[in-house]
Amino acid sequence: MATLLSVNVGMPEDVSWQGRTVRTGAWKSPVHDRRMVRRLNVDGDGQGDLAGHGGEIRAVLVYQLESYRYWRKQLGRDDLAFGMFGENFTVDGLPDDEVCIGDRYRIGEAEFEVTQPRVTCYRVGMRLGEPAMASLLVAHHRPGFYLRVITEGRVQAGDGITRTRRGPGELSVADTDALLYLPGRDPAKLRTALAVPALSPGWQQSFRELAAAERSGQSGQSGQSGGPEPAPPGFRPLRVARIVPETADVSSVHLGTTDGTSLPEARPGQYLSLRLAVDGTARAVRSYSLSCAPTAGTYRISVKHEPHGKVSGYIHARLRAGDLVDVAGPRGTFVLEEGTGPVVLLSAGIGVTPVLAMLHGLAAVRDPRPVWWIHAARDRAHHAFADEAHALLARLPHAREHVHYTAAAPRPDENHITRGRPTAASLTALGIPADADAYLCGPTAFMDDLGGHLRDLGLRPERIRTERFGALAAVNPGVTATAAVHPHQPPGPPGTGPLVTFTRSGITTPWSPAHASLLELAEACDIPTRWSCRTGVCHTCVTPVLTGDVTYTTPPLELPEPGTALVCCTTPATEVVLDL
Repeated sequence: MATLLSVNVGMPEDVSWQGRTVRTGAWKSPVHDRRMVRRLNVDGDGQGDLAGHGGEIRAVLVYQLESYRYWRKQLGRDDLAFGMFGENFTVDGLPDDEVCIGDRYRIGEAEFEVTQPRVTCYRVGMRLGEPAMASLLVAHHRPGFYLRVITEGRVQAGDGITRTRRGPGELSVADTDALLYLPGRDPAKLRTALAVPALSPGWQQSFRELAAAERSGQSGQSGQSGGPEPAPPGFRPLRVARIVPETADVSSVHLGTTDGTSLPEARPGQYLSLRLAVDGTARAVRSYSLSCAPTAGTYRISVKHEPHGKVSGYIHARLRAGDLVDVAGPRGTFVLEEGTGPVVLLSAGIGVTPVLAMLHGLAAVRDPRPVWWIHAARDRAHHAFADEAHALLARLPHAREHVHYTAAAPRPDENHITRGRPTAASLTALGIPADADAYLCGPTAFMDDLGGHLRDLGLRPERIRTERFGALAAVNPGVTATAAVHPHQPPGPPGTGPLVTFTRSGITTPWSPAHASLLELAEACDIPTRWSCRTGVCHTCVTPVLTGDVTYTTPPLELPEPGTALVCCTTPATEVVLDL
């Protein structure tokens, strides 16, 4: 019989780490009295980051004595005490390769159900002083697992552990962990995982995405597959065919090849990256959405002249027909998906460009799907593509056009235009169905507000897709938020290595070995970053590489898709341009 050796608890606390403050409950210590285990946790315990830990599905974390013995030998350490892996229950028995998702166990007065393996999180490495620990737990098939509480009750060290039910499918914790994080997935095990009701919703969603990728003949980790094929790497020179003013501050640039060869295919919603010598020497890279589908061997981007925009100012003031521009693309996963359900295209200002390309795609085939076109502009003078969008919508059999002017009233004959901003009430009045797919582009506050309104109307979050200007929102689990700082050159002496360009943030800087990875360089520049494990496991930090080569300092357990890199464990091998 397995035995509960130690009950470990700890409340969240602020811990200093790499110049930041992390709120974490990873510091846990044994208690020797009988403790009540409730629906959310053990009495006296708490989690600092409820997005990745805790809640009903992850109420109790389990780790095994045998794994402690293994790591003491593997790491050459004799200081690993119970609770240091962040677990609530240290047990003798219940190995990860035998315990199955959906297994139920009686411990003391309480009953539990196994829901998922441990989340690959940097904080276990922070707690142990072993930065690569998240990767090691997966690579060595010793993650540990979470329990949900079926029956609340008191437990104490020394209690026996009895299995009361075997999980359906008998899919072990170790196999489940490998199925998500390691290559060479077994399709049969993937199907088995999807049939286990006890598996946590987050892991179910990841496995659904993996299964969809398998069916489409693609591979890769959840969230990094199933999208458009990446464009060929690198930049190529394209010639400016013509420049067309759309409004006083928006111009469209039409680009064509220099040698008569065909342009790479683009999907509606994707973007191009342009590299321009704006001051004659230094090169700047910016990305702009395609504003229509490629036709007759040309691309069209549409650029708003920002008051202090160095690159947009150059495009408006100095770029001329016949000029050559280095272009990489098309890229991006914000694309119009195939389907038969209703479509909502919602934009504000220059955010119209990617959804206008989607509208072109729908109109080209006279798509029969119901389409809602909702756009906000300051006034008629700032309403780019008004006539173009109106004509495209007229070609669709079931299209509805709703335009909002925030600083002007419509003319009497403009029944489709309203004074004011889109609101929850105005969206509700449009009768948007809950099974619609929505595509939003505009300022962050605009998308956050209207995305929330759409969720209130019943649209599932995964069906509300957004394209953000500039850097993406940061994902730094557990790190205490600080005041936003505009991206800048890294502090200290400039590096002497290859140039690194972060296109979304507009930063180009030479590499310095003072930074352990491209992720750390981005953080030194206060560029918003996305990561979780920081060891090449979770793929949260995956970033498109527009051009250049990188070197992995720590080989990832699974390589990302071609044309991308895991910036948490890479350094530049050559000059590199990243979509970050």
